[in-house]
Amino acid sequence: MTDNNVTRAARLDTATLSDALDKCGINGQCHRIKPRSTEFRMAGRAWTLLYGPAGKPSGTVGDYIDDVPEGSVIVLDNGGVDNATVWGDILTEVAHNRRIAGTVIDGVNRDVSLCLELGYPVFSRDNYMRTGKDRVQVEATQVPVNIGGARVAPGDIVRGDADGVVVIPKEHEDHVLDTAEAIHNAEDAIRQAVRAGTPLREARKAMGYHQLQTREGA
Repeated sequence: MTDNNVTRAARLDTATLSDALDKCGINGQCHRIKPRSTEFRMAGRAWTLLYGPAGKPSGTVGDYIDDVPEGSVIVLDNGGVDNATVWGDILTEVAHNRRIAGTVIDGVNRDVSLCLELGYPVFSRDNYMRTGKDRVQVEATQVPVNIGGARVAPGDIVRGDADGVVVIPKEHEDHVLDTAEAIHNAEDAIRQAVRAGTPLREARKAMGYHQLQTREGA
């Protein structure tokens, strides 16, 4: 079944969605979360998992992958840990085969070569080979998490491209997407006007360019 708002988000780049989030007064930009390849693109509903430091005896890094619905974006909050991974080649292969839309990690992943080979989108702070086993463990699944300073709740829309990742809260998604589409259309009109010979400053003034990202009510 087609998810219309995910389709709408997929048509828009993260820069435009970021501008719309700013205009709506929503912090949805995931700071420092980057694609392992600038060709990676993804859009889907968040399926979330929260990690914490391993106890003694230590818990697992998770056998959750079979529970994630097709088309979801797996969102892993490892608290920005950069010396232990929570995603590698087995998860990449299974997620790819299960038609998961992509993976976002506030932390690091390994086995980047397979992500690139399969074209499976992974967005993280960095990549590193050291395992998270016996270092971190699953604390909870399908709970609100923090990804690069942005709150991500289960079911939120997550969009990623070459510029990074944004999250659109489910309760505001219609308004954010309407706003983003209006910004996209205004910027497209500016480009068309400039190509037709209109000076940039005039085209921008006509389309209210300098107010496109101004917060509503400001």
